[in-house]
Amino acid sequence: MILRSLVKTAPFAALLMAGGCMPLPTTISATPPPTATTRTDSVPADGPGLVSAADPRAADAGAQILRLGGSATDAAIATMLALTVVEPQSSGIGGGGFLVTGDAAGMVETFDGREAAPAAATPTWFFANGQQIPFRQAVPGGRSVGVPGNLRLAALAHTRHGKLAWRTLFGPAIRLARGGFAITPRLNASLEASKETAALDPAGRALFFDAGGKALPAGMIVKNPALADFLERVATRGADSFYAGDNAETIAAKVGTAPRNPAPMTTADIAAYRAIERAPVCGTYRQWKICGMGPPSAGPIAVLQVLGQLERFDMKALGPASPVAWHLIAEAERLAFADRDRFVADPGFVQVPVAGLIDRNYIATRSALISEKTTLAAALPGNPAGATTSFASAGPVEEHGTTHFVAVDRDGAVASYTSTVESGFGSGLVVNGYYLNNELTDFNLTPDKDGKPTANRVEGGKRPRSSMSPILVYGPDGKLRMAAGAAGGVTIPVQVIRLLIGTLDWGMTARAAIAQGIVMPIGEGIAVEQGTALEAMVPALVALGHAKVTVMPMRLKANAIERVGNTWRGAADPRSEGASAGP
Repeated sequence: MILRSLVKTAPFAALLMAGGCMPLPTTISATPPPTATTRTDSVPADGPGLVSAADPRAADAGAQILRLGGSATDAAIATMLALTVVEPQSSGIGGGGFLVTGDAAGMVETFDGREAAPAAATPTWFFANGQQIPFRQAVPGGRSVGVPGNLRLAALAHTRHGKLAWRTLFGPAIRLARGGFAITPRLNASLEASKETAALDPAGRALFFDAGGKALPAGMIVKNPALADFLERVATRGADSFYAGDNAETIAAKVGTAPRNPAPMTTADIAAYRAIERAPVCGTYRQWKICGMGPPSAGPIAVLQVLGQLERFDMKALGPASPVAWHLIAEAERLAFADRDRFVADPGFVQVPVAGLIDRNYIATRSALISEKTTLAAALPGNPAGATTSFASAGPVEEHGTTHFVAVDRDGAVASYTSTVESGFGSGLVVNGYYLNNELTDFNLTPDKDGKPTANRVEGGKRPRSSMSPILVYGPDGKLRMAAGAAGGVTIPVQVIRLLIGTLDWGMTARAAIAQGIVMPIGEGIAVEQGTALEAMVPALVALGHAKVTVMPMRLKANAIERVGNTWRGAADPRSEGASAGP
C-alpha cells in the first residue's frame, strides 16, 4: 500500500514533521563585528578553520571566535549561544545537548549535557486521573521541563579545550540579542506552526508576536534585551550563575506555577545538575573509524549498527539510484531501532549493553537477517551480550526542536555539537529571554509495557534517551575525514547514515549526500521523503516486500564539515537556512 499524505492521525507523522567566575566588566565587547567573517563552503585545511551551522549568523559567531585564535570548542560554544538568540525554536541555553570533540591526533572525547528530570519525577509523571496525558497535551508548560544542561556542558568543555576567555565567547550572541536580528522565513514558519507553545508565555508573545497575536513577519528586526543582559551576567560570573541565584529561582517558579501542567522543580534540582564526560562509542565501517556519543544518546549506536549490517553488501556498486540499496538501509534501520527501543536509556539508571550492541559478531548475526530480495516480516530486538531481559520494548518518542553545528580550528581540532529544546520553542516557558525545553517528553510517557518497565521511563534525576547523533569520522591515515550531525528527531540517525553512505560509499560531497532524501522505518512500514528522487522508487520498494510505504514531507536539517585533500569543506542542508563561515 502506498500512502501519500501527512497521516495526521498517526503519531509518527508528528515524529517526522516536525567557565571561570572571576569578576569582569558587565559589558562584553571583546569580539569583532560580524563583518569580520566570510560566508564560505571551503577553506584551506592549514588555515584558521571553518564553522557550519543551521543559521548563517550563528556560523558567523563561531567564525569570529576562530578569527581571534579560539579553539573549535570555543567556536562551538559561541555558535550555541548565538543560536539561543536567532533559532529559539530549536535550541539554546534553556535546553541541552551532546558534544563530541577530537584533536588532530584522533583523540575523541564526548560531553553529555542532556537535561535531567527533577527529583520529584516518577514513572507516572505524565499521568492524570490514572491515565497517560496525550503527548501534545504534555508538551506545553511545566511538567515537560528538564533541568537545562547546555551551559554546564559548555563550561566543562571549555575547561578541557577552551583557549579564549569564557566571557569572549558570549560577545557575538550578546550583540545579536541587544542590537537586533531579523526574523527569517524559517523562524516565521515555526512561530506560526507552534503558536500555541511559542506564545504561551507573555514574554514569548511580546518578543515574537504582534498585538493581534500574529507571528512577526520575515525581515522584522527583533531585539531581546532581557537575554542580552542575562548573557552578560553569565559571561561575567560563569555558568554557575545559571544554576544558582535568581535565574534558578525563576526557573523553579516558572515550572511550578506554569499556566499549563505546573510541576515541582526545586532550586536544589537545578543546582545539582552536572555535565558528564563519557566514553565515546566508536566502531569501524570498511576502512573508516566512526566515533560518537554514547547513552543516553541512542543515535551513534544505531548508526554503527546499521553501517555494520550493511558492510557485507556492495553498497558502492548498488549506488544511490538503486531501490535495493535503500531497501537494505531501511531493513538495517528497522533492526537497529528495535534494539534501541528495548535496550538504550540513561546509563545511570539502566545497564545499557553498549559493547554488545556494537560487537561485530553480534552485528553480523543481525545482518544475516537481511535479504536483498525480501523484507523482514518483523524486526525484533536481538540478544546482545550484557543485555538484561527485565525491560520491555517501547516505540520512539517525538522530537522536533533541535540543531546541529560543527567547527574545526587551525590546529585540526574539531567539535561536533547537537543542541535541542525538544519541540518547537520547547515548553513555551520563557526565563530571562530564553525558552525552557520540554525534554521530559522524550521519556516513554507510558512507563510499562507487557507487564515490564520500559528502560526509558521517567525517573527522578534521569536523562531521557535521545536520537541526537553527533559523530566524527577518521580515515585509515588517522586524519579527520568528517564531522557531522543532524536535527529532526527520530530522523537524526537516518540522516547521518544517509550522509555516511553517500560520502564513504557513493563518492558524493557531503553537501550532495545531505541533499538526498531519506527512507526510514515508520510504524509497521517505511517512509519516503516527498519531493525527492526516492519517490520514484516506491513501486520497487513495494515489490521488495514493503507492504506499507508512506510518502511524506520531512523536516530535515543536517550540517557537516569534511576534509577533501588539503581543504575543509562545509555542508549545510539545502532544506534549511544553514551556512558555513570562515574567519
